[in-house]
Amino acid sequence: MTILEPVPLSQRRIDWLLIAFFAINLLFVTYLIDIEQIIIPDPLHFTYPLWPPRPVIDLIHWWGQHFDPLLMARPVFFKVTIWLDDLLYGPFYLVAIYAYAKGREWIRLPSIIYAVAMIEGVVMILSEEAFGAYRSPQLGVVFAANAAWIIVPLLILLRMGLQEHPFSRPAVLTRPAVAGEGARG
Repeated sequence: MTILEPVPLSQRRIDWLLIAFFAINLLFVTYLIDIEQIIIPDPLHFTYPLWPPRPVIDLIHWWGQHFDPLLMARPVFFKVTIWLDDLLYGPFYLVAIYAYAKGREWIRLPSIIYAVAMIEGVVMILSEEAFGAYRSPQLGVVFAANAAWIIVPLLILLRMGLQEHPFSRPAVLTRPAVAGEGARG
């Protein structure tokens, strides 16, 4: 039986990156940017709500008008991805920040599920952006803006999928001293 010891967060540099990714998604993407697409069903006819702030809405609509017609069209499949983000991924980010910071290994399977689901959703969105009815006039810009949601989930799959105990390592055991050892006479 292998005895495991926790690896301190200070020695898990990749987890700092993942925690930052989760925090940015929680604080900015999910409940500031994505929620706009739920609160404002038709970006061409709306009144400004209390949340998100007016400058954020204006920036989102500018992005949609110049780069991302899918964001402005908001077809059903796209709205479903936004609802999933707000109802499932947002809470996941909160829990994941805690679990990665504290090295809780129970987050391994939820992380793998999240990563696969995120990649699937982003691939569907980018496929629409490239080949669908709402093609982007600036596909390279849209792909670059969405690359983190492919790259980081792949990183999570590698981080969590390759090790059964991603936050632990085999403990270095010291042999107890035997009476008389070390004393040369």
